[in-house]
Amino acid sequence: MKPVHAAIVYCRVSSKKQELDGDGNGSQEHLCRNHAAKLGVTVEAVYTDSKSGFGDYMERPGMVGVLRHLKANRSKRYVVIFDDLKRFARRTRFYWELRDRLAEDFGAVVDSPNFRFEDSPEGRHHETITVAGGELEREQLRRQAIQKMTARVERGYAVTAAPVGYEYRSVKRSGRILFPKEPEASIVREALEGYACGRFESQAEVQRFLESRPEFPRDRKGRVHNPRHRDAETAHLCRPRQRALLECLFAEGRARGADQCRNL
Repeated sequence: MKPVHAAIVYCRVSSKKQELDGDGNGSQEHLCRNHAAKLGVTVEAVYTDSKSGFGDYMERPGMVGVLRHLKANRSKRYVVIFDDLKRFARRTRFYWELRDRLAEDFGAVVDSPNFRFEDSPEGRHHETITVAGGELEREQLRRQAIQKMTARVERGYAVTAAPVGYEYRSVKRSGRILFPKEPEASIVREALEGYACGRFESQAEVQRFLESRPEFPRDRKGRVHNPRHRDAETAHLCRPRQRALLECLFAEGRARGADQCRNL
């Protein structure tokens, strides 16, 4: 193998929550730096992502940073170090597309403290099987999560973010259940009942009513309408998934206060 001049460390966790609640990318970076020291190369840059590795790697800012760094320093030969093949990419197609791009466009090589790369047909086959195994594991976990969430909804339990006016509380042998959250619940109830009986003739009138109640949640700019989360009236009446969820909850009676909305 031709000598390399420097190392680039790449670390990735799957979400912001993992980055904030756990050690984040710190442990990965530590392992990769130690590995670079064993290889006798200096770490020139570290790039991180808090994003799923299953999709297109060009949607990951950290990986885009790695590619830009390589492009800006074509006179050097780099080794890109990552903790595990799953950190590099979770999908076999994107994994090899990225691997080949590093090698063909920039002459870079890859290395990891937890995998031995071999430049041979057998080595490439073993690498493919390992990556494909990670992809299979991810797909199986996704399928299990969907099945469990679907089963819970069919049993009458909520699985999505709590609508405005509700909050989750842990109940023994039942898990998390939606309960009315005051004073928002009373405000939402009045808005829904007013819309259903004709007191409010449009969504705009409902929003003005919500804006008139200082206790009702607002976004960072102090507005009732949040562009990321539709207001309570719209969320309850206009979103198919929300309606389907509430229908299941009402049918099973597993959302406290649901009986008060049956006739809306």
